[in-house]
Parts: sequence; C-alpha cells; structure tokens
Amino acid sequence: MTTSALVDLYDPDTYLAGPPHEAFAALRRASPVHWQEVPTGPAAPGYWAVLGYAEVEHVLCAPELFSSEEGGVVLDDLPPDRLAQMRGMLLAMDPPRHRDYRRPLAHRFTHRAVAMLEGRVRDASRVIMREAAERGRSGGEVEFVSEVAGQLPTRVVGELMGLPREDWDYVHRLAEALNRGQDAGDADRAGVEGGEGDKGGMDGVGPSRGGPGGSEPGGGGAEGAAAPTVEMAMYAAGFAARRRAQPPRDDLTGLLLAGDFGGRTMSDLDYGSFFVQLVTAGNDTTQTMLSSGLLALLTHPDQLAGLRADPSLAPGAVEEILRWANPLHYFRRTAAADAGVGGVRMRAGDRLATYFTAANRDETVFEDPDRFDIRRSPNRHLSFGKGEHFCLGAHLARLEGRVFLEELLSSFAKIELAGTPTRVRSNLNNGLKSLPVRLTPA
Repeated sequence: MTTSALVDLYDPDTYLAGPPHEAFAALRRASPVHWQEVPTGPAAPGYWAVLGYAEVEHVLCAPELFSSEEGGVVLDDLPPDRLAQMRGMLLAMDPPRHRDYRRPLAHRFTHRAVAMLEGRVRDASRVIMREAAERGRSGGEVEFVSEVAGQLPTRVVGELMGLPREDWDYVHRLAEALNRGQDAGDADRAGVEGGEGDKGGMDGVGPSRGGPGGSEPGGGGAEGAAAPTVEMAMYAAGFAARRRAQPPRDDLTGLLLAGDFGGRTMSDLDYGSFFVQLVTAGNDTTQTMLSSGLLALLTHPDQLAGLRADPSLAPGAVEEILRWANPLHYFRRTAAADAGVGGVRMRAGDRLATYFTAANRDETVFEDPDRFDIRRSPNRHLSFGKGEHFCLGAHLARLEGRVFLEELLSSFAKIELAGTPTRVRSNLNNGLKSLPVRLTPA
C-alpha cells in the first residue's frame, strides 16, 4: 500500500497542473490509507496518506491519539525553534491546552457575532470592486488573486485586530510571502523587506519544503526561510506592546491581551505567534477560496449563470467551492500511540497526512463527486476540519465568501479570463498564483 507506483504526493510539482484527482480516487478505492515514501530530507522516511472521508474524519476527531502538537501540522520535521513557534498557534495545540486557548476567543466567532460584521465586510467588498473597476478600465487586465481576492481578508482581519490602516499593505505583503514559499521567485514579487519568502507554503507556519530531498527553489537557508515569519511575529509583538500602553479597546487584540488562557495571560511574543496564524491563515485560505471560486464559476458557465439569476444560491456556492477547490490539501498529525486507521496499523511516532482534497471527493459520501454543483445538498465537506480543531473562523470565511460573490456579480456584468491561470507550486496550498481577468462594469 504505497503511492509510489502511481503518484508522489509529497512532490509539489505533482500539483502544478492541479490536484491529482484521478490518482487520489484510484488510491482511495484500493485502500483509504497508503504509505508515501520520502527517501531523504525533513519528511523522511515518509508518512501515511489518509485519503478516505471516514478515515480523515476519524483522525481529526481523535486529537488525543493523533497529535497536532507533537510534530506540528506540516509534513516536514521542523527545527526546534520553528516547532516551538508553531506550538504557540491554536491549530497546533493538543487538548486540554487547545481548549484553554480557544475558549476565550470562541464567542467572537459565533454565527451571531460574525453576522454583525456583514456591513463592514460588504463596505470593504464594495471598495475593492470600485478599485478593481478602475484597474480594469478600458478593457485592461486585472490580476484577480492579489489585486482583488487578496484584499478582502487583509482588510477584514485588519479591522478585527485593530491594526493601523497604514500597516495593512505591509501585513498583506508579509502574508503573501509566507504563503507562497515553495514557489520560486514569489518572495521577490512580494516586495517584503528582511528576507525571502518562507519555504513553508502552509499559512506561514512551517517549511514543508520543495519536494523530495527537501530542496528549496529560490535558494536560501533556514534562517532566510524563516525571515517573513519572524518579521511578522516581531511586528505583532511590538504592536501588542504599544497597545498595552493605550486605553483598552473592544477588538480582538484587546481580547487576546486581557484574556485568561488556562490560568495565564498572553505575552507579547505569545500574541505574535497567534497573530501569525490568524493573519496568514485568514489571508491565504480566504484569498484562495475567492479566487479559486471565481475560476470554478468561469469554467462552469452554467453554474455562473445560475448564480447570477438567483443570488440566494451564494451560500451553497461557497460550500461547493470549499469542497471542490479546498484551500489546503492536508494537515499533518502524529500518532501518539500505536493505532489503526482504515485497516492499517500505525506505530507511535508515525506521521499522517489527512488529505482533504481526496476526502472531499469520496464517492461514498458525495454523489458524482467531480461535478461542480452550487446546488449540492447536503455538502458535508471537510475543508474546515472536524472535531476539536474545527476552524474557528468558519463563520467569518462563509460570510466573506457570500458577500464577496454577491458584490462581485452585482458590480460586473461580464467577467472573462484574460490569460492562463497559474497555480502555486505547493504540496499543501491548493491555490492560484495568478488569475488574469477582464471585468465589464454593470
């Protein structure tokens, strides 16, 4: 039960033309769990690829047995300082610590609390559409990924955290550098001072490096690879220190700095680790959802026409985008004890990758799983995870996706591809690097 005869799931080049859905399906039908060899580098000797829906769900719902904290959530074993930094992030905490840190934040991310943000999200979306229309005036091309889709999560997170508006572009550039790490040259395009892009390619939380042997396209050592992560964390720590000297404010930063997390308060450096996760995760996954969503609609014109004719389909369209073009291919877990998954015995210390890209097209759960259908119901995709680590920002992401689609289609009577989309080179980020479009205002 190895993947080597069919596909190398670790090699980021495997995903350059799009996810290997046919290979995923063939592997999943043969067995829901396969061994992926990695002969050399920080992911050697390899890991278990968990591909079936039920098996991914099982792993995600057993955090005491399948740890996020022991080895982190990316496949490569990280240097001790990077692993320690990752363990300061919510997504890489095990219970009970995870619950201690999540509980004080949860009330800000309930459906009701997030619904109150709709006006601000809509205002931000309308400004972005006006800016996009100006860029595309006279039939010019607009680069949709960074110039349009990427603007919304940065502005929303900036408001939630209480960041100075003059810092938003700087934080956005750092986030883009962090999330494009396996792609050679992206750091230079990001224009971030202080180093190359993180070679990680996973929400800025660690170097899932460039494929077999851990090669790093674009050069640079471990110190350079960490620079954007460190720069963002240090920016956030400085911001936290300044905020402590100011009167309390009712925003997410104020909540974090005043919160009780398992009997302790958050230091400036703790805040920096949280900030890196919240900003980069919110930026990259939402940017990917919005840009991949538009591409899915453009390549399925019947679905786009249906959404234009009936905007009430927008919530379902967001869910299908999340299933069909999930922003992240996998999360890593580490077996804390000997265990069985999908009929396969694993030993304590083994690595597992829960492949959402495969589970979201499991034919035992989804009828005609390769079909993009904005009316699909039910739609029990796993893109937000499951169990203890179900995405804290799921309601916010859904709100952003719905409002953005509504404003995009009401602002532009016609949206056309203006060139060939290009994908991010990554074994983890399932996103676009560029999506050139032409926009015709309504």
